[in-house]
Amino acid sequence: MIDHHDITRDAFMLHGPLGHMGYDWWWHSFTAQDALTGEDKPFFIEFFICNPALAGPEPVLGQLPANRANGTLPSSLMVKAGCWGEDHCQLHRFFSLRDVRLHSEAPYEVEAGDCLASETILRGSISITPADALAHPEWMCDAGSLSWDLTVEKQIAFNVGYGASKPLRDAEAFAMYWHAEGMKTRYKGTITWNGRKYIVSPKKSYGYADKNWGRDFTSPWVWLSSNCLVSKRTGKQLKNSVFDIGGGRPKIYFVPLDRRLLGVMYYEGKEYDFNFSKVHLLVKTEFSFEELEDEVVWHVRQENIHAAMETEIHCRKADMLFVNYEAPDGSKKHNRLWNGGNGWGTVKLYEKQGEGLILVDELEATHVGCEYGEYSQAE
Repeated sequence: MIDHHDITRDAFMLHGPLGHMGYDWWWHSFTAQDALTGEDKPFFIEFFICNPALAGPEPVLGQLPANRANGTLPSSLMVKAGCWGEDHCQLHRFFSLRDVRLHSEAPYEVEAGDCLASETILRGSISITPADALAHPEWMCDAGSLSWDLTVEKQIAFNVGYGASKPLRDAEAFAMYWHAEGMKTRYKGTITWNGRKYIVSPKKSYGYADKNWGRDFTSPWVWLSSNCLVSKRTGKQLKNSVFDIGGGRPKIYFVPLDRRLLGVMYYEGKEYDFNFSKVHLLVKTEFSFEELEDEVVWHVRQENIHAAMETEIHCRKADMLFVNYEAPDGSKKHNRLWNGGNGWGTVKLYEKQGEGLILVDELEATHVGCEYGEYSQAE
Protein backbone atom coordinates (compact mmCIF):
# COMPACT_ATOMS: atom_id res chain seq x y z
CA MET A 1 0.00 0.00 0.00
CA ILE A 2 1.49 3.33 -1.10
CA ASP A 3 -0.81 5.75 0.75
CA HIS A 4 0.16 4.49 4.18
CA HIS A 5 0.77 7.35 6.59
CA ASP A 6 3.60 6.73 9.05
CA ILE A 7 4.72 9.77 11.01
CA THR A 8 7.39 7.69 12.77
CA ARG A 9 9.35 8.01 9.51
CA ASP A 10 9.15 11.79 9.92
CA ALA A 11 10.80 11.57 13.33
CA PHE A 12 14.37 12.76 13.94
CA MET A 13 16.73 10.04 12.68
CA LEU A 14 20.25 11.16 13.61
CA HIS A 15 21.09 8.69 16.37
CA GLY A 16 24.27 6.66 16.79
CA PRO A 17 26.78 7.01 13.91
CA LEU A 18 24.44 9.30 11.93
CA GLY A 19 24.70 11.82 14.75
CA HIS A 20 28.36 12.30 13.84
CA MET A 21 28.02 11.89 10.07
CA GLY A 22 24.45 12.42 8.95
CA TYR A 23 21.73 14.81 7.81
CA ASP A 24 17.99 14.93 8.31
CA TRP A 25 15.68 17.31 6.50
CA TRP A 26 11.99 18.16 6.26
CA TRP A 27 11.02 19.74 2.92
CA HIS A 28 7.86 21.69 2.06
CA SER A 29 6.88 23.27 -1.27
CA PHE A 30 3.65 24.90 -2.37
CA THR A 31 2.05 27.65 -4.44
CA ALA A 32 0.73 30.95 -3.08
CA GLN A 33 -1.23 33.78 -4.70
CA ASP A 34 -0.23 37.44 -4.72
CA ALA A 35 -2.62 39.24 -2.35
CA LEU A 36 -3.04 42.12 -4.84
CA THR A 37 -2.95 40.46 -8.26
CA GLY A 38 -3.87 36.83 -7.53
CA GLU A 39 -0.86 35.66 -9.53
CA ASP A 40 0.62 32.28 -8.62
CA LYS A 41 4.01 32.16 -6.91
CA PRO A 42 5.77 28.92 -5.82
CA PHE A 43 7.70 28.80 -2.53
CA PHE A 44 9.70 26.28 -0.52
CA ILE A 45 10.69 25.88 3.15
CA GLU A 46 13.10 23.32 4.56
CA PHE A 47 14.59 22.49 7.96
CA PHE A 48 17.98 20.75 7.54
CA ILE A 49 19.92 19.27 10.47
CA CYS A 50 23.55 18.15 10.04
CA ASN A 51 25.86 16.27 12.43
CA PRO A 52 24.10 17.06 15.74
CA ALA A 53 26.65 15.17 17.85
CA LEU A 54 29.30 17.71 16.75
CA ALA A 55 27.33 20.76 17.89
CA GLY A 56 29.29 23.73 19.18
CA PRO A 57 28.23 27.01 20.79
CA GLU A 58 27.83 28.48 17.28
CA PRO A 59 26.71 26.86 14.02
CA VAL A 60 29.66 25.17 12.30
CA LEU A 61 29.70 25.78 8.54
CA GLY A 62 31.67 23.36 6.42
CA GLN A 63 32.18 25.80 3.54
CA LEU A 64 34.04 28.31 5.71
CA PRO A 65 37.59 28.31 4.28
CA ALA A 66 39.23 27.72 7.67
CA ASN A 67 36.98 24.73 8.34
CA ARG A 68 37.65 23.30 4.89
CA ALA A 69 41.38 23.69 5.44
CA ASN A 70 41.48 21.91 8.78
CA GLY A 71 38.77 19.33 8.06
CA THR A 72 36.24 20.61 10.59
CA LEU A 73 32.89 18.97 9.85
CA PRO A 74 29.67 21.02 9.65
CA SER A 75 27.05 21.00 12.40
CA SER A 76 23.93 23.14 12.44
CA LEU A 77 20.25 23.54 11.83
CA MET A 78 19.88 25.29 8.48
CA VAL A 79 16.48 26.82 7.83
CA LYS A 80 16.17 27.19 4.08
CA ALA A 81 13.38 29.16 2.42
CA GLY A 82 12.83 30.81 -0.92
CA CYS A 83 10.87 30.99 -4.11
CA TRP A 84 10.96 30.10 -7.79
CA GLY A 85 10.30 32.36 -10.76
CA GLU A 86 12.41 34.99 -12.44
CA ASP A 87 13.19 36.42 -8.98
CA HIS A 88 14.15 32.94 -7.71
CA CYS A 89 15.99 32.98 -4.42
CA GLN A 90 17.21 30.71 -1.64
CA LEU A 91 17.84 32.06 1.85
CA HIS A 92 19.66 30.26 4.66
CA ARG A 93 19.53 30.88 8.40
CA PHE A 94 21.82 28.85 10.66
CA PHE A 95 21.44 27.86 14.31
CA SER A 96 23.71 25.97 16.68
CA LEU A 97 22.03 22.67 17.49
CA ARG A 98 22.58 23.52 21.14
CA ASP A 99 19.97 26.25 20.65
CA VAL A 100 17.42 24.02 18.88
CA ARG A 101 14.39 22.66 20.70
CA LEU A 102 13.85 19.23 19.19
CA HIS A 103 11.07 16.76 19.86
CA SER A 104 12.77 13.73 18.39
CA GLU A 105 9.90 11.24 18.61
CA ALA A 106 6.80 11.27 16.42
CA PRO A 107 5.17 13.65 15.83
CA TYR A 108 8.36 15.57 15.14
CA GLU A 109 8.91 19.21 16.09
CA VAL A 110 11.94 21.40 15.40
CA GLU A 111 12.11 24.94 16.80
CA ALA A 112 14.82 27.60 16.91
CA GLY A 113 14.28 31.32 17.37
CA ASP A 114 11.00 32.16 15.64
CA CYS A 115 11.31 29.19 13.26
CA LEU A 116 9.14 26.12 13.85
CA ALA A 117 8.43 23.02 11.77
CA SER A 118 6.05 20.22 12.74
CA GLU A 119 3.52 17.89 11.14
CA THR A 120 0.86 20.62 11.23
CA ILE A 121 2.62 24.01 11.58
CA LEU A 122 5.32 25.99 9.73
CA ARG A 123 6.44 29.37 11.05
CA GLY A 124 9.54 31.45 10.64
CA SER A 125 11.51 34.21 8.97
CA ILE A 126 14.83 34.82 7.25
CA SER A 127 16.34 38.16 6.27
CA ILE A 128 19.68 38.41 4.49
CA THR A 129 21.11 41.74 3.32
CA PRO A 130 23.01 41.91 0.01
CA ALA A 131 26.14 42.94 1.92
CA ASP A 132 25.91 39.91 4.24
CA ALA A 133 25.25 37.49 1.37
CA LEU A 134 28.33 38.83 -0.42
CA ALA A 135 30.50 38.75 2.70
CA HIS A 136 29.51 35.19 3.66
CA PRO A 137 29.79 32.79 0.69
CA GLU A 138 29.87 29.97 3.24
CA TRP A 139 26.16 30.67 3.80
CA MET A 140 25.58 29.46 0.20
CA CYS A 141 22.59 31.76 -0.22
CA ASP A 142 21.13 34.88 -1.81
CA ALA A 143 19.79 38.10 -0.30
CA GLY A 144 16.17 38.79 0.55
CA SER A 145 13.50 38.72 3.22
CA LEU A 146 10.90 35.99 3.67
CA SER A 147 8.52 35.22 6.53
CA TRP A 148 5.80 32.60 6.75
CA ASP A 149 2.94 31.45 9.00
CA LEU A 150 1.28 28.27 7.72
CA THR A 151 -0.77 25.27 8.72
CA VAL A 152 -0.07 21.90 7.10
CA GLU A 153 -2.52 19.12 6.21
CA LYS A 154 -0.85 16.05 4.71
CA GLN A 155 -3.48 14.24 2.66
CA ILE A 156 -1.81 11.49 0.59
CA ALA A 157 1.44 9.73 1.52
CA PHE A 158 4.09 7.96 -0.54
CA ASN A 159 5.38 5.26 1.76
CA VAL A 160 8.30 3.54 0.05
CA GLY A 161 7.81 0.45 2.19
CA TYR A 162 10.51 -1.84 3.55
CA GLY A 163 13.34 0.26 2.08
CA ALA A 164 12.86 2.87 4.83
CA SER A 165 11.60 0.49 7.51
CA LYS A 166 13.05 0.45 11.02
CA PRO A 167 15.30 -2.60 10.47
CA LEU A 168 16.94 -1.01 7.42
CA ARG A 169 17.12 2.37 9.17
CA ASP A 170 18.79 0.81 12.19
CA ALA A 171 21.24 -1.02 9.92
CA GLU A 172 22.00 2.24 8.05
CA ALA A 173 21.70 0.13 4.90
CA PHE A 174 21.08 3.04 2.53
CA ALA A 175 23.15 6.19 2.17
CA MET A 176 19.95 8.22 1.61
CA TYR A 177 16.42 7.48 2.83
CA TRP A 178 13.13 9.01 1.66
CA HIS A 179 9.60 9.27 3.00
CA ALA A 180 6.86 11.50 1.57
CA GLU A 181 4.28 11.76 4.34
CA GLY A 182 2.52 14.45 2.31
CA MET A 183 3.12 13.96 -1.41
CA LYS A 184 -0.24 15.74 -1.60
CA THR A 185 -0.44 18.40 1.10
CA ARG A 186 -2.73 21.35 1.69
CA TYR A 187 -1.13 24.49 3.11
CA LYS A 188 -2.96 27.51 4.51
CA GLY A 189 -1.66 30.88 5.70
CA THR A 190 0.43 33.81 4.56
CA ILE A 191 3.86 34.49 3.08
CA THR A 192 5.64 37.84 2.98
CA TRP A 193 8.36 37.97 0.35
CA ASN A 194 10.45 41.17 0.18
CA GLY A 195 7.56 43.14 1.67
CA ARG A 196 4.90 41.70 -0.66
CA LYS A 197 2.11 39.58 0.82
CA TYR A 198 0.98 36.25 -0.60
CA ILE A 199 -2.02 34.16 0.43
CA VAL A 200 -1.69 30.38 0.69
CA SER A 201 -5.05 28.72 0.07
CA PRO A 202 -5.54 24.97 0.67
CA LYS A 203 -7.26 24.28 -2.66
CA LYS A 204 -4.70 26.23 -4.68
CA SER A 205 -1.54 25.41 -2.75
CA TYR A 206 -0.77 22.20 -4.73
CA GLY A 207 1.53 21.36 -1.85
CA TYR A 208 4.13 18.71 -1.19
CA ALA A 209 6.00 17.58 1.97
CA ASP A 210 8.68 14.94 2.30
CA LYS A 211 11.72 13.94 4.30
CA ASN A 212 15.22 12.73 3.45
CA TRP A 213 17.96 11.57 5.79
CA GLY A 214 21.19 9.63 5.67
CA ARG A 215 24.96 9.99 5.45
CA ASP A 216 25.29 11.15 1.82
CA PHE A 217 23.32 12.39 -1.19
CA THR A 218 22.81 10.77 -4.59
CA SER A 219 24.14 11.46 -8.08
CA PRO A 220 22.26 11.72 -10.32
CA TRP A 221 19.54 13.26 -8.16
CA VAL A 222 15.99 13.15 -9.57
CA TRP A 223 12.71 14.46 -8.19
CA LEU A 224 9.39 15.15 -9.95
CA SER A 225 5.97 15.59 -8.33
CA SER A 226 2.62 17.30 -8.86
CA ASN A 227 -0.96 17.06 -7.67
CA CYS A 228 -2.23 19.71 -10.11
CA LEU A 229 -3.33 17.29 -12.82
CA VAL A 230 -5.93 17.66 -15.58
CA SER A 231 -7.31 14.61 -17.38
CA LYS A 232 -7.17 14.83 -21.17
CA ARG A 233 -9.84 12.13 -21.21
CA THR A 234 -12.43 14.23 -19.34
CA GLY A 235 -10.92 17.72 -19.48
CA LYS A 236 -11.39 18.04 -15.71
CA GLN A 237 -8.92 18.60 -12.94
CA LEU A 238 -8.37 15.47 -10.86
CA LYS A 239 -9.24 16.02 -7.20
CA ASN A 240 -7.65 12.92 -5.69
CA SER A 241 -4.49 12.31 -7.72
CA VAL A 242 -0.75 12.88 -7.45
CA PHE A 243 2.46 11.48 -8.87
CA ASP A 244 5.89 11.38 -7.26
CA ILE A 245 9.22 10.19 -8.69
CA GLY A 246 12.57 10.29 -6.92
CA GLY A 247 16.00 8.73 -6.60
CA GLY A 248 18.82 8.37 -9.09
CA ARG A 249 21.68 6.20 -7.84
CA PRO A 250 20.90 4.77 -4.42
CA LYS A 251 23.64 3.07 -2.41
CA ILE A 252 23.01 0.04 -0.23
CA TYR A 253 25.88 -0.84 2.10
CA PHE A 254 28.04 1.60 0.07
CA VAL A 255 27.35 -0.30 -3.18
CA PRO A 256 25.66 1.90 -5.84
CA LEU A 257 22.54 0.62 -7.62
CA ASP A 258 22.82 2.49 -10.88
CA ARG A 259 19.92 4.54 -12.24
CA ARG A 260 17.07 3.40 -10.02
CA LEU A 261 13.99 5.48 -9.26
CA LEU A 262 11.10 5.16 -6.86
CA GLY A 263 7.85 6.22 -8.52
CA VAL A 264 4.15 6.23 -7.87
CA MET A 265 0.91 7.42 -9.45
CA TYR A 266 -2.09 7.80 -7.18
CA TYR A 267 -4.87 8.13 -9.75
CA GLU A 268 -8.25 9.03 -8.22
CA GLY A 269 -7.69 6.56 -5.41
CA LYS A 270 -6.06 3.78 -7.45
CA GLU A 271 -2.39 3.11 -6.79
CA TYR A 272 0.23 2.41 -9.43
CA ASP A 273 3.54 1.48 -7.82
CA PHE A 274 6.88 1.69 -9.62
CA ASN A 275 9.11 1.08 -6.60
CA PHE A 276 12.30 -0.75 -7.62
CA SER A 277 12.76 -2.10 -4.08
CA LYS A 278 9.58 -4.21 -4.46
CA VAL A 279 11.20 -6.99 -6.44
CA HIS A 280 7.95 -8.85 -7.13
CA LEU A 281 6.78 -5.93 -9.29
CA LEU A 282 9.70 -6.39 -11.73
CA VAL A 283 10.07 -2.62 -12.11
CA LYS A 284 12.02 -1.29 -15.09
CA THR A 285 13.01 2.35 -15.35
CA GLU A 286 14.57 4.55 -18.01
CA PHE A 287 15.21 8.26 -17.49
CA SER A 288 17.11 11.13 -19.04
CA PHE A 289 17.62 14.84 -18.50
CA GLU A 290 18.18 17.43 -21.23
CA GLU A 291 19.54 20.92 -20.78
CA LEU A 292 18.28 23.04 -23.68
CA GLU A 293 18.90 26.73 -24.34
CA ASP A 294 15.98 28.09 -22.33
CA GLU A 295 14.60 25.09 -20.45
CA VAL A 296 15.41 21.71 -18.97
CA VAL A 297 13.48 18.51 -19.71
CA TRP A 298 13.01 15.22 -17.86
CA HIS A 299 11.97 11.99 -19.62
CA VAL A 300 11.01 9.05 -17.40
CA ARG A 301 9.50 5.72 -18.38
CA GLN A 302 8.57 3.29 -15.63
CA GLU A 303 7.04 -0.15 -15.97
CA ASN A 304 5.93 -2.95 -13.64
CA ILE A 305 4.11 -6.23 -14.23
CA HIS A 306 0.73 -4.46 -14.25
CA ALA A 307 1.21 -0.96 -15.69
CA ALA A 308 3.48 1.63 -17.27
CA MET A 309 3.92 5.38 -16.85
CA GLU A 310 5.62 7.83 -19.21
CA THR A 311 6.45 11.24 -17.80
CA GLU A 312 7.84 14.28 -19.60
CA ILE A 313 8.38 17.46 -17.60
CA HIS A 314 9.73 20.86 -18.70
CA CYS A 315 10.83 23.85 -16.64
CA ARG A 316 12.18 27.24 -17.68
CA LYS A 317 15.76 27.85 -16.64
CA ALA A 318 14.87 31.45 -15.78
CA ASP A 319 12.46 30.18 -13.10
CA MET A 320 14.90 27.76 -11.47
CA LEU A 321 17.80 27.92 -9.07
CA PHE A 322 20.79 25.77 -8.19
CA VAL A 323 19.84 24.54 -4.74
CA ASN A 324 22.77 24.42 -2.29
CA TYR A 325 23.61 21.79 0.31
CA GLU A 326 26.80 20.67 1.97
CA ALA A 327 27.18 17.00 2.86
CA PRO A 328 27.93 15.80 6.41
CA ASP A 329 31.57 15.21 5.42
CA GLY A 330 31.89 18.93 4.62
CA SER A 331 32.01 18.50 0.84
CA LYS A 332 29.81 20.30 -1.66
CA LYS A 333 29.69 18.03 -4.69
CA HIS A 334 26.35 19.26 -6.06
CA ASN A 335 26.98 22.66 -7.66
CA ARG A 336 24.44 22.39 -10.51
CA LEU A 337 21.46 20.86 -8.73
CA TRP A 338 18.61 22.27 -10.83
CA ASN A 339 15.58 22.95 -8.63
CA GLY A 340 12.19 24.31 -9.68
CA GLY A 341 8.58 24.53 -8.56
CA ASN A 342 6.59 25.52 -11.63
CA GLY A 343 7.38 22.78 -14.12
CA TRP A 344 4.80 21.48 -16.58
CA GLY A 345 4.35 18.47 -18.81
CA THR A 346 2.43 15.27 -19.42
CA VAL A 347 2.02 11.93 -17.71
CA LYS A 348 0.70 8.97 -19.71
CA LEU A 349 -0.64 6.12 -17.58
CA TYR A 350 -1.14 2.65 -19.05
CA GLU A 351 -2.38 -0.71 -17.82
CA LYS A 352 -1.08 -3.93 -19.30
CA GLN A 353 -3.47 -6.23 -21.11
CA GLY A 354 -1.86 -9.36 -22.49
CA GLU A 355 1.15 -8.23 -24.49
CA GLY A 356 -0.25 -4.75 -25.04
CA LEU A 357 -0.81 -1.46 -23.21
CA ILE A 358 -4.18 0.23 -22.69
CA LEU A 359 -4.10 3.99 -22.08
CA VAL A 360 -5.81 4.76 -18.78
CA ASP A 361 -5.39 8.53 -19.12
CA GLU A 362 -3.05 11.24 -20.30
CA LEU A 363 -2.60 13.97 -17.72
CA GLU A 364 -1.53 17.57 -18.09
CA ALA A 365 0.66 18.40 -15.10
CA THR A 366 1.44 21.90 -13.85
CA HIS A 367 2.92 23.31 -10.63
CA VAL A 368 5.46 20.48 -10.85
CA GLY A 369 8.24 20.29 -8.30
CA CYS A 370 11.35 19.23 -10.17
CA GLU A 371 15.01 18.59 -9.51
CA TYR A 372 18.06 17.17 -11.26
CA GLY A 373 21.76 17.25 -10.58
CA GLU A 374 24.99 15.28 -10.86
CA TYR A 375 28.12 15.60 -8.77
CA SER A 376 30.56 18.18 -10.13
CA GLN A 377 33.55 16.18 -8.88
CA ALA A 378 34.46 12.52 -8.70
CA GLU A 379 33.19 10.56 -5.72
